[in-house]
Amino acid sequence: MRLHILGICGTFMSGIAILAKQSGHEVTGSDLNVYPPMSTQLQEQGIKLTEGYDAIPADVDCVIVGNVIRRGNPAMEYVLANRIPYTSGPEWLAKNIIQQRWVLAVSGTHGKTTTTSLLAWILDAAGKKPGFLIGGVPENFGVSARLGESPYFVIEADEYDSAFFDKRSKFMHYQPKTLILNNLEYDHADIFPDLAAIKQQFHYLVRTVPGNGLILRHANDENLTDVLEKGCWTKTATFGGKGAWQAKLIAQDGSVFEVLHEGKSCGEVSWELLGKHNVDNALAAIAAAHHAGVEPAVAINALAAFKNVKRRMEVKGKVKEIVVYDDFAHHPTAIATTLAGLRARIGKSARMIAVLEFGSYTMRTGVHKDKMQDSLKDADVVVCKGTDAWDLKSVLKEFKQPTRIYETVDLLVENLVPELHAGDHVIIMSNSGFGGIHQKLLEAIKRS
Repeated sequence: MRLHILGICGTFMSGIAILAKQSGHEVTGSDLNVYPPMSTQLQEQGIKLTEGYDAIPADVDCVIVGNVIRRGNPAMEYVLANRIPYTSGPEWLAKNIIQQRWVLAVSGTHGKTTTTSLLAWILDAAGKKPGFLIGGVPENFGVSARLGESPYFVIEADEYDSAFFDKRSKFMHYQPKTLILNNLEYDHADIFPDLAAIKQQFHYLVRTVPGNGLILRHANDENLTDVLEKGCWTKTATFGGKGAWQAKLIAQDGSVFEVLHEGKSCGEVSWELLGKHNVDNALAAIAAAHHAGVEPAVAINALAAFKNVKRRMEVKGKVKEIVVYDDFAHHPTAIATTLAGLRARIGKSARMIAVLEFGSYTMRTGVHKDKMQDSLKDADVVVCKGTDAWDLKSVLKEFKQPTRIYETVDLLVENLVPELHAGDHVIIMSNSGFGGIHQKLLEAIKRS
């Protein structure tokens, strides 16, 4: 079958493309913004990409439509006018890949990509050979999706909508047997009017988990408690805090910790990741893998060899003793936990420079602007690309540390480089390509 994917470079849709290709379909795709790491992995898979939405290939059998596509998009208008069969990515996945499989789904506002990667890696290390679809490129696999060779399929279960013609959350299509509820906060202001609307979608998700399944939820999250109190027909277990699955920090940066299950020690994790949030992600993955038959000791051993996901505190380079990181964090909670983890690792004497682009709709429109000062408290300097949607300058005036605003990436790089010195850690935070700032900054540091 000839499939064409609109919005193919999205983290989810690129995974759909890979699964379709591995299933034997002929796959092409188009997108407005084509940039790594998704564009790179698609090209490596032999999938032809077109930048822009000017044309649909002749004789296409079905078009898979990403949720970035809206009415008025020329390719979508052509599909509708010519009555070409189309579907959403989640619906295609449900009907063609995961319908008869043991789905292990990872949901929540934060940590989905990392936890999904951890769980897939643990199952793989245990010999389970799972399939997976992850909203990022895990270094252990080098690709964001694969069919796998067993009933197990691990998926990042996003609450964002499925398509312009299907406003259900993506995760409503997955019908998981094992469900992780990592945490729940307000996000996605473009489609959810308030937190209550998101809780309702999570309640619908809980309704789809069978009675012989398992729901794993963070013990300390009151919003998840509210969701489950709406109704739950599945056995539940807790992780984090005082949950059934707990961690005892041995290194305060989260790089070494003991895992306990119902008060009994399961072993000690020593790994590359940082931060209490990643410790909780690990507990969730260990618990979910246990439901699929993996002993905790096996999971703990696997974590020692886990490599992080691209764009999750990924070191892009070190020049003149200045380290530049790329991080996907774009919500105040994610920003705070990421910076706290790095601060615990490098100590108080090293400088951390946080460089932000407000890429997501929620951040661009200033929904969380009142939380920004607290989320960035661990940074020594805060540098932002300007936004016209809200008064960023007034917000930054309240910060205790130095702040800067620049209207373009080039100006930002030009002015930041002279301020940097050996020993600095520059954390670039954005959920977009950020104008290629990472390489521009590294090259400018080299020239300085």
